[in-house]
Amino acid sequence: MNIKEILDVNIESSQVLMTPIQLKSQLPLTEAAAKTVLQGRNELQNILDGKDSRKFIIIGPCSIHSPKAAEDYAKKLKDLAERVKDKLLIVMRVYFEKPRTTVGWKGLINDPDLDGSFNMQKGLSTARNLLIKIGEIGLPVATEALDPITPQYLAELISWSAIGARTIESQTHREMASGLSMPVGFKNGTDGNIQVALNAIQSSKMPHNFIGLDREGQVSTFRTKGNPYSHLILRGGDRQPNFDAATVTRAEQKLKDLNLPQTIVIDCSHGNSHKNHKLQASVLENILQQIADGNQSIVGMMLESNLYEGNQKIPKNLQELKYGVSVTDKCIGWEETEKIILSAHEKLSADRNITLYTCGMEVSGVLVRNLLTTKG
Repeated sequence: MNIKEILDVNIESSQVLMTPIQLKSQLPLTEAAAKTVLQGRNELQNILDGKDSRKFIIIGPCSIHSPKAAEDYAKKLKDLAERVKDKLLIVMRVYFEKPRTTVGWKGLINDPDLDGSFNMQKGLSTARNLLIKIGEIGLPVATEALDPITPQYLAELISWSAIGARTIESQTHREMASGLSMPVGFKNGTDGNIQVALNAIQSSKMPHNFIGLDREGQVSTFRTKGNPYSHLILRGGDRQPNFDAATVTRAEQKLKDLNLPQTIVIDCSHGNSHKNHKLQASVLENILQQIADGNQSIVGMMLESNLYEGNQKIPKNLQELKYGVSVTDKCIGWEETEKIILSAHEKLSADRNITLYTCGMEVSGVLVRNLLTTKG
């Protein structure tokens, strides 16, 4: 028998990649970047634990296709982050991998030259180099954990990760999340189903044993401790959004019933904006009003933003690419980004500074709402 008749029948070719440790030796983690990552993780954990009253916002391009544009965006975002840091922790969305319903460009790691050459070694190097630069700028970053091997190359540069709606039911992703070193948010399914995310959160908080690649590229078995900072992301569904107060209250109750922390992040894009980037601001406005009304479970928000508004198709002639414009989902532009972040900061500041004088006592607005919503 010819072994080729039964082995790798549908494999056209294969290529050996550099190992994670080889890439890290070429592009080592710098002290400045490491400080940013660790500080970002600690601040996110404190917000999730309720030790820090601020909210966090995951904001940035739908996907990264131009490292230069991403770096320019990061510099602008860092300046903005400094202006709002007393009320908001800004985390830059740096997504290198794009899950596809059918086919399409799968992201910078998969095809960094946007031409179907699939130079993944270049993609990994480009991604790591950009993450180091953003870390040195002083911005913590967020990404979607899609390929289970990629974290060995990049994870120590990430402060927050998401498991997306298309992979939420995957056992592999739940196992991976249980071993990641940063907080992980789990999105509800594309149909709006919250239960699959709750199942995933429960699973990821538990120890797991699975097969993977270590830093030296060796196939290994891993035993995880479980991730204590797994949390829920409401991203809406194909038919209707799920950011409204009634849905959030139901999600809180489900988390409580499962003895899970009542910590919720709301994605202002995707199903919650009906995939209309122009509606993100109104979704954020609604969320901020819920917080002003006393909601204690909403800890973070997500927005898709770029240097310039909208999106574009990848042209055959890459010289025709518009600078700073998304090649995947439509994003809001920088001017609107700055406007809505400053507005959010103003509203959160006003919310915290409300004062009520009653019976000769001065009580903060937050305490007033707690008193008004507490029975007995």
